[in-house]
Amino acid sequence: MKGKFLAAITLAATLLLTGCGGGDGEKPAASSETTLKIGATPAPHAEILEQIKPDLKEQGIELEIIEFNDYVQPNIALNDKELDANFFQHEPYLNDFIGEHTDVKLKNAGGVHVEPMGIYSKKIKDLNELVNGAAVSIPNDPTNGGRALLLLQKAGLLQLKEGTTEKATIQDIAANPKNLLIQEVEAAQLPRTLEDVDISIINTNFALNADLNPMKDALFIEDKDSPYVNIIAVRDGDENRDDIKKLLTTIKSDKIKKFIEDKYQGAIVPAF
Repeated sequence: MKGKFLAAITLAATLLLTGCGGGDGEKPAASSETTLKIGATPAPHAEILEQIKPDLKEQGIELEIIEFNDYVQPNIALNDKELDANFFQHEPYLNDFIGEHTDVKLKNAGGVHVEPMGIYSKKIKDLNELVNGAAVSIPNDPTNGGRALLLLQKAGLLQLKEGTTEKATIQDIAANPKNLLIQEVEAAQLPRTLEDVDISIINTNFALNADLNPMKDALFIEDKDSPYVNIIAVRDGDENRDDIKKLLTTIKSDKIKKFIEDKYQGAIVPAF
């Protein structure tokens, strides 16, 4: 009986020591890896981000890419701290968004590339073939809509009022010699309108998603010196975070510059 009593005391002592961390080297080390959530449209933004995943991994950052197919939710999600950054827009769009959503506090952390906007069609092969009263679809958001109107002007299809900027609207059209019927559509839906309109002015990311090659399929395209540089956006103040700085440094590397040039063949232009 005495032996059983001593054995029970020994077992209890052993369990107590083990519970108090007495086991040598048993406690797992805490992970120092940081998760960075970034919202992006699928092409080319998410494709570019995929290329830097292993490089950031080596720096202790797990990059989580969350894809969006619209131009509103990525900014809302970022402002609401559901994301750490987003990558889908140019600064004129961001500034306009902030102007309309005064509670949003976002800023440009750095530019990455330019996506020249193009004019596409499934009905004609040349803009000279446009008939009187042709139907035209353009983005319905203010900055890209104005940008599309400026592109139509540059293509010689209409004339805007003198001094018109990228914030141009249909009301700023001064001359419309072909009586173009302009329809404003959500940017992501523009490729789907190609069956119904004569021409559509489409952002390159949505053109790529629809298997359109801007360098081959566009009837007219912006110059490569377009001021609409696509940016990494963050919450105001977060641009100084170490993980955001590493993200910017990594995405603006020679490796990514070469990837953009090789994969997109001029349809996407590095801005660094």
